[in-house]
Amino acid sequence: MSDRAQEYDFFPAHVVRTRRLGPTVLRVTFGGEALRAFASGGRDQSFSLFLPQPGQDEPNLPYAEGEGWFAAWRAIPADERAVMRSYTIRAQRGGVGAAPGSAAEPPEVDVDFALHGVGADAGPATTWASTAGPGARVVLLGPAVADNRSVSFRPPADAGFVLLLADETALPAVGGILEWLPAGTRALAWIEVPDAADVQDLPAPDGVELTWLVRAPGAPSGLLPALRAADLPDGAPYAWIAGESGTVKELRRHLVRERGVDRRAVAFSGYWRRGASEDRLREEAYADRS
Repeated sequence: MSDRAQEYDFFPAHVVRTRRLGPTVLRVTFGGEALRAFASGGRDQSFSLFLPQPGQDEPNLPYAEGEGWFAAWRAIPADERAVMRSYTIRAQRGGVGAAPGSAAEPPEVDVDFALHGVGADAGPATTWASTAGPGARVVLLGPAVADNRSVSFRPPADAGFVLLLADETALPAVGGILEWLPAGTRALAWIEVPDAADVQDLPAPDGVELTWLVRAPGAPSGLLPALRAADLPDGAPYAWIAGESGTVKELRRHLVRERGVDRRAVAFSGYWRRGASEDRLREEAYADRS
């Protein structure tokens, strides 16, 4: 068995409940006994979520193929195979990766969906989440060990302060990071959302300065102007940036080229790209590997 096979596993699950957190944020809670072995690494723990196509009762995903599952999945016609999307675990209860004191609870994970588009303009994940009810079946491909490669937030012990920059798609990850930060950590965070009602009360230790930005409809991101105008503390930062890939690149470029931050101290991830679906991005990545 490969290291990757040991690090990750498939977890069949179902919807337990849903809750609207704001105009564009929907929390879906998944449950199922298989999730008791789901070993979330906390922070910005990402995983792959497989959803059924319209009219299907469960995702068409040949994960019984073992390491050959990906090739088998790609061989299924696109309109029949499970929809695959990347998400972040917002919270976990029960199971090996849960917070202390919750191990006896039923195994559940919370996943926050950023709802983009409506009607014909909505993507398959937004459409599914908006209509999913209790019992709807999914499959998670996630960590079987807590210390896994799908956790990107790894600040060095000698970082002078932490810098977080994110849009609404990375809001769950920021929430997980803030809850993980040790007491006394100096951190500055900017989070951009498309509606003021999407602002959340995120628990954070003392020493965290959290700034919310509300993006006007059709307006460009305000993250870069906010960072340019910021008077950052002294010391070498550890920066974590996630959101729309073009904005992420601009923010990283500003930190490295204009502020002189060591590029090795900047963790960055393009969660989405304006004008491109996740399916297209995955196909491009697959073509690059071929």
